Amino acid sequence: MARIPLLALVLIGGCMDGTETHVFKSVGSLGIKLDIHRSTTGSEGARPAVMFVHGGGLIAGGRDNLLPSHIAAINSVGIDLVSIDYRLAPETPLPEIITDVEDAWSWIRSNAESFGIDPDRIAVMGHSAGGYLALVGGFRFDPRPKAIVSIAGYGDLLHEAFVTPNRHYLEAREPAPAEDVQRTVGAEPISEPGPTDSMQRFTGRGLFYLTRRQQGDWLTVVSGHDQTDRDWFTPYMPVLNVSPDYPPTMLLHGAPDIDVPIEQSVLMQEQFVEHGVAHKFVRDDTWNHAFLYVPNDPTVDEAFGQIARFLNHHL
Repeated sequence: MARIPLLALVLIGGCMDGTETHVFKSVGSLGIKLDIHRSTTGSEGARPAVMFVHGGGLIAGGRDNLLPSHIAAINSVGIDLVSIDYRLAPETPLPEIITDVEDAWSWIRSNAESFGIDPDRIAVMGHSAGGYLALVGGFRFDPRPKAIVSIAGYGDLLHEAFVTPNRHYLEAREPAPAEDVQRTVGAEPISEPGPTDSMQRFTGRGLFYLTRRQQGDWLTVVSGHDQTDRDWFTPYMPVLNVSPDYPPTMLLHGAPDIDVPIEQSVLMQEQFVEHGVAHKFVRDDTWNHAFLYVPNDPTVDEAFGQIARFLNHHL
């Protein structure tokens, strides 16, 4: 893991709400950023924090994939929220994406005291692909997070849902011409989506993701490696790397999820039980994959209330 030097701080800007944007890593001319949302609640002294990792199939998404209510729920219990970007596939393959997330973790811990954060009281949380990356942090981060929250995340990359054509996506839209799909991505690394990229409308990089799931080659494309080579994926599979010292983990998943089957969280829970890992599994029979972005939904508000309480307990 690359070590990010203390004081390697590049402040990009601040918002009226006190949010700060920093570059935590540069790759060539690309600056990879994070946002710090500080809490004004809680006792004096260094605050705990949670690092948020966005979803988007490792292909799209960005650090702003949060609603104000999400931030408020975490900040309300005295916890800072740090939302990060990372380089996106296919321009950047999975091992390097994981390195970016590891480097963000190291940067936050190394610079924590300058932000009033306790470096020994930091958790990691993510949605979808970010939930997967959060679970990866449970066995790859050094030191390990104090707690993990995985929202509609996954631990088994080689699950049938990811390596075979997805019938739900085949029914959602006719396959697009290959040349149109390829134009949605480039050759140079990026860490933020473009203005036309939408996972919901299947435009831009969202179309690229849709096509990969339709064809059943998503894992090969995002990893840069043949998905039939099962042994190669072992170091990147949370479900195969749980041990008794894995951090306390909260799983949230909706039963109707057609993008990441709820079985992914069930498999992780089985590993936690086998290895005696403290955990909590919150499931709901109405949540779709992107349930956390449904506004004014009391079940979502309650879910984030539970997340805040779980983090507050373990931090």
